[in-house]
Amino acid sequence: FLAVYCLLFTLWTWCEAQSDSGTPVIQLRLAGEKRKHYEGRVEVFYNGEWGTVCDDDFSFSAAQVVCRELGFIDAESWSPSAKYGKGEGRIWLDNVHCSGGEKSLAQCESNGFGVSDCKHSEDVGVVCTQKRIPGFKFIRTQGNGEEGVNVQVEDVRIRATYSQRKRIPITEGFLEVKDGGKWRQICNRDWTEMNSRVICGMYGFPGEKRFNTRPYKLLATRRKKNYWGFSVNCTGNEADLSDCKLGHEIELKGNSTCQEGMPVVISCIPGRAFAPSVSTGFRKAYRIEQPLVRLRGGAMIGEGRVEVLKNGEWGTVCDDNWNIRAATVVCRELGFGSAKEALTGARMGQGIGPVHMNEVECSGFEKSLTECYFNRDALGCSHEEDAAVKCNVPAMGFHNRLRLSGGRNPYEGRVEVLAERNGSLVWGTVCSESWGTMEAMVVCKQLGLGFASHAFQETWYWQGDSSADNVVMSGVRCSGTELTLDQCLHHGKHIDCPKGGGRFAAGVSCTQTAPDLVLSSQVVEQTSYLEDRPMYALQCAQEERCLSSSADKADSTSYRRLFRFSSQIHNNGQSDFRPRAGHQSWIWHECHRHFHSMEVFTHYDLLSLNGTKVAEGHKASFCLEDTHCDEGIQKRYECANFGAQGITVGCWDTYRHDIDCQWIDITDVLPGDYIFQVVINPNYEVAESDYTNNIMKCRCRYDGHRIWTYNCHIGENRNTQLIHLQH
Repeated sequence: FLAVYCLLFTLWTWCEAQSDSGTPVIQLRLAGEKRKHYEGRVEVFYNGEWGTVCDDDFSFSAAQVVCRELGFIDAESWSPSAKYGKGEGRIWLDNVHCSGGEKSLAQCESNGFGVSDCKHSEDVGVVCTQKRIPGFKFIRTQGNGEEGVNVQVEDVRIRATYSQRKRIPITEGFLEVKDGGKWRQICNRDWTEMNSRVICGMYGFPGEKRFNTRPYKLLATRRKKNYWGFSVNCTGNEADLSDCKLGHEIELKGNSTCQEGMPVVISCIPGRAFAPSVSTGFRKAYRIEQPLVRLRGGAMIGEGRVEVLKNGEWGTVCDDNWNIRAATVVCRELGFGSAKEALTGARMGQGIGPVHMNEVECSGFEKSLTECYFNRDALGCSHEEDAAVKCNVPAMGFHNRLRLSGGRNPYEGRVEVLAERNGSLVWGTVCSESWGTMEAMVVCKQLGLGFASHAFQETWYWQGDSSADNVVMSGVRCSGTELTLDQCLHHGKHIDCPKGGGRFAAGVSCTQTAPDLVLSSQVVEQTSYLEDRPMYALQCAQEERCLSSSADKADSTSYRRLFRFSSQIHNNGQSDFRPRAGHQSWIWHECHRHFHSMEVFTHYDLLSLNGTKVAEGHKASFCLEDTHCDEGIQKRYECANFGAQGITVGCWDTYRHDIDCQWIDITDVLPGDYIFQVVINPNYEVAESDYTNNIMKCRCRYDGHRIWTYNCHIGENRNTQLIHLQH
């Protein structure tokens, strides 16, 4: 029972309401910079003005009260010292003590409203769980002036008409918000394109489009209307409806609530990779032609480190000033919705090559990140500051077509797929022949579980669902760009699996982070040279098949001509690179007196200019260790005394040019121009977050006496097309 003491001068007037117990009725909101809609600086509306809360004596219990008062199920954490920026105006509450059971922050003990000895550098922030309280009824009163309250509702949905419901993704329908446990429509009288843009962005679509209003008008006249009592004001740049401001109140008068109007309808354009299709089968993976911007190193669809093409070379973006607005421009440009998060500090691994952009400032409406203002001099920016994004992607239901069964945790198990057999959908297994890391990567991504840490060709130790034992998919080969296992090449309905499924069904284990190995092209260029070495000094190398086949017939007094160089391999990823095989299965090589932890770690090839192989070498990893590390990082792996092998994040392993097999045998090669190619982890034996940077290519000139290596570059990091970034 609220005894409301106020004069209703206008709709905007704040009524100071006292509850029966005498506790003032306050309103809360979350504010601040670089935040998601369920976190931020705690702001309190009291006595007609907005103010903040001091962090003195604040506790997790107080954060729980704040989150529940805002309609979230619970709190996740809280932060002191103005983590979300300093607020303005009054500091309404200080020394707040809550037990956690209070219905409002106003019921917690404190010094009293406005009694504080704090500065805004002590403003408190909270992070709430994303889930809303079912049936929660928000108190809505207007803040003074223009800066109103943010839209607060339990849930939002696009409700498709019957004819549209079979389409995936749903791109069009009536907009409904859930408030107080009931779904309600919004009157379209004050609805703007900017509001639609925000809704489409939330649902993973880059933009809104026009639609035919006639069928919706007809439907609206037949359906019982249940309008929500407010309009909405979005600028078009918000990442979520809950970042938009609440508009004016709408008088609810049954069917005549929204005169001259009808319920809001949303119609969105999906990105090309998510073109709608009837739910049976998805289109083939879509490859974008020559983009100016790309994402790398992300585990999920629609996330990754931002890379930009400039003057034919891919480079990264420095995180100075990087915010949700710039991140959203990237997401929409790539055919996703608005950004969920703008990430800083190389959270998706470090890139290579130049840092092309710094201090990026976008209005939010640019067609491409390359149109935003930026500082051309990325002075002092290292790859430790590479910017990344997480984008909203459409609900495609990908994860419902696949499951992992029998694993010890949700991140591993036998792969079971939903397939059509005799007109009905059944669960079955995947034939493990040709099953490897690339295929496992697609499975983990489709399920939203991150990267693959292992691909299994035997899964007898996992008890899957016995009704799903039959093999329903075989011959699977993925390139890694696919969004679903269906999009990979496979045999279709004609299953061919000689060993059968059962114990030989395909399995995976997934992980949230992965290593990323990158070769230093500079070191290769600086250390390459020719050496003529006598056969008698190459016996061990010959045993390990490090010489070309003509060496088998060679005289022990003859010489081999070796093209030698050093390899310096960095781990730029987010977890350590470890050989797949455990200690117990490493192979001892008596001649060189060391263990090989991976039989093939790198391929070295000399190719003609048209790509034909003229000479080759290969390198087993007889020792993966931290030779050097970036400042502040401890070495963890050392091969001595049968130690653990691997490369720590931020460290590199150097194979010096003067050790065995660190060469290509070019004894039989004629003088001329060639391409020198190095491929790390060529069989994808160990999962990485990015395989595109595992290849290095150099131009190479051999005149019969000397060799020159020049123009080395990593992967697709150079592009033939020259594109200039403009201001």
